[in-house]
Amino acid sequence: MPKIIVEVMPKADLLDPQGKAVKNALHRSGNAQNKDITAVRIGKRIELHFDRAVTDADLENARKVGESFLSNAVIEDVVAVTVEN
Repeated sequence: MPKIIVEVMPKADLLDPQGKAVKNALHRSGNAQNKDITAVRIGKRIELHFDRAVTDADLENARKVGESFLSNAVIEDVVAVTVEN
């Protein structure tokens, strides 16, 4: 079943308290490799499933829906819209 993946992330200049909490937890986990992680950003992955082949029009519609409905344009950006089979 093909699907369109819409990825949404917080705007780069905004604080991401959830990402900061995850970064701090990774540092406290005791794994020395985690100390090299300098930042974590938490986003959303939205899957739009289809019972048919995905068209270019579907991709364009997913971009529009991502920007107008699936994300909050004030604090988030749609960073990718891709097809997965």
